[in-house]
Amino acid sequence: MVVKKVFFIAMALLFQTKATPKVILFFGDSLTAGYGLSTEEAFPALIEKELNKNGNVAKVVNAGLSGETSAGGLSRIDWILQQPIDVFVLELGGNDGLRGLPLDQTRKNLQAIVDKVKAKYPTVRIVLAGMMVPPNMGKTYSDEFKNIYPDLSKKNKATLIQFLLTGVGGVEKLNQADGIHPNVEGHKIVAKNLTPVFRRLLSEL
Repeated sequence: MVVKKVFFIAMALLFQTKATPKVILFFGDSLTAGYGLSTEEAFPALIEKELNKNGNVAKVVNAGLSGETSAGGLSRIDWILQQPIDVFVLELGGNDGLRGLPLDQTRKNLQAIVDKVKAKYPTVRIVLAGMMVPPNMGKTYSDEFKNIYPDLSKKNKATLIQFLLTGVGGVEKLNQADGIHPNVEGHKIVAKNLTPVFRRLLSEL
């Protein structure tokens, strides 16, 4: 009996150490893709590295696509969802805002993406990455755009990242020449800001 007990404990520890890492899928545009940088320098990869410092607990999938709009994301989400996921991070809408697209459509597209994710994986945790648009788009447009993310977060009981580029957006030395896309140091700050969010989510799964 003692031998059997020791055997089962050993097997339990073995399975525990080889537990399948949780999959975090970042679905976004050039910010997620790491425009101008290598995939390894983009914030999703940096978050994965930080989360796995004490063991293989997370697998991060970077599904960012430069130039992607909310409509484009909706058109490709079914293909992306072919792999099982535990956490889904939605980082889209920024290009809609920069192009001045109708925000009611942006809101509908983002909600439709969330609906598809939840239908395919009912237990998935949803994270919404908030964005802002430049003030030259007009105050009414800018305010409505900014409100999309907290509104959808509340509606879907999702985790909200108030602003993806906190501490980076508008800081010249942390962005590339275009003033929009973070450079290597900028991505490091984004990763540092967001890692605690995902560490908490993983602890709850």
